[in-house]
Amino acid sequence: MSEPSAFAPVNELTLVGRLGLALLAGAIIGAEREAKNKAAGLRTHILVSFGSAMFVLIPIQLGAAQQNPDILGRAISGIIGGVSFIGAGTILRSSRVHGLTSAAAIWVSSALGTAIGCGLWLLGLTGSLVALIVLRLLEKLE
Repeated sequence: MSEPSAFAPVNELTLVGRLGLALLAGAIIGAEREAKNKAAGLRTHILVSFGSAMFVLIPIQLGAAQQNPDILGRAISGIIGGVSFIGAGTILRSSRVHGLTSAAAIWVSSALGTAIGCGLWLLGLTGSLVALIVLRLLEKLE
């Protein structure tokens, strides 16, 4: 894990930049899902990515993550649990299992927002492009 100083509060421009990139990461995946006419589309993925970034930025901005990096780990664990609940709802909306790829895309959107919120913007944007490739190109192989 990074040094505690890596989790120091950031200035307003960096904060807005991280949130904007989280929106972009969610939009990249969400636009693809929207184009496929899936139930979890553009707005869902943007909100999941944005919300995940917000949840990690809160302890960073409060200075709590700098004092105790475990706090950030607990925030990430909470994100995983919450997004898993959303994913389960996506899969189990009928009496049969349907929507596994949509649930996985929501999960990935959450990871992207979390990474970007923590300042790992290159990881988040690279992950967005890889997810887009998986959703677009690998579908043709199935």
